[in-house]
Amino acid sequence: MSERHDPIRLGVLLSGSGTNLQAIIDRIAAGTLDASIELVVSSRPSAYGLKRAQAAGLQTLTLSKEIYADPITADEVIATELKAHQVDYVIMAGYMRMVHAPILETFKNRVVNLHPALLPSFKGAHAIQDAYDYGVKVTGVTVHFADDSYDCGPIIAQRPVVVEEGWDVDTLEAHIHEVEHQLYPDTIQLLAEGRVHVDGRKVVIDPE
Repeated sequence: MSERHDPIRLGVLLSGSGTNLQAIIDRIAAGTLDASIELVVSSRPSAYGLKRAQAAGLQTLTLSKEIYADPITADEVIATELKAHQVDYVIMAGYMRMVHAPILETFKNRVVNLHPALLPSFKGAHAIQDAYDYGVKVTGVTVHFADDSYDCGPIIAQRPVVVEEGWDVDTLEAHIHEVEHQLYPDTIQLLAEGRVHVDGRKVVIDPE
C-alpha cells in the first residue's frame, strides 16, 4: 500500500469458525488494511469466531435464541449496536442468517457479504458442494453488497478457482478458503480507499 487512509470502522457478523475474521484481523495488524473492528456479532454463542475476537481484544455480542426467533427484532438490536459503535461497514463473514431491513436500511450499500462461488451460480449455504457436484471446471469467490434477496446484491469483486483433476470436495474447499482470506481483505481495502461506488446492479471501482 503506497498511501495510508483513515481507517474505516467495521462491524463483523459471523456464525462459525471465524477464519475470515482472522484474515481481516491479521491484515489490520500487518498494516495492509486501513480498518478497525469495532464489534463482532455472533448468531451462535459456541462460534469459535468469538474466541478469535476475544483473543484480539475485540468487543463481542451474542444474542439469545429467543431474540433470534424473531429475525426483525434481532436485526433491530444488531443495527442499534452497530450504530452505537459508529460502524461504517457491516462485514458478513460466515454469517448464516439473512439480514433484513433494520440493518440494510441503516447501512444502505454498506453491508458486504462473502460467497464461496461465482455468483449468480450456486447460491445458498452449500455452494462449494453444489459446484463440486455439478462438475464445474472453474468456481471461485464473490464479494457483494447484501440486499433483501439471498446472494443477489451487486457484485464488488470476484476471483476464480480452477478445479483441478483429482480434487475431492475438501481440497476444493481449502482452495476456496485460501482465496477468500485474500480477496475479502483486499476488497475491504478498496472500501477504505473510497474507490467503490454502486450504480444500480453495477459496482464501479475507481482506478488507483
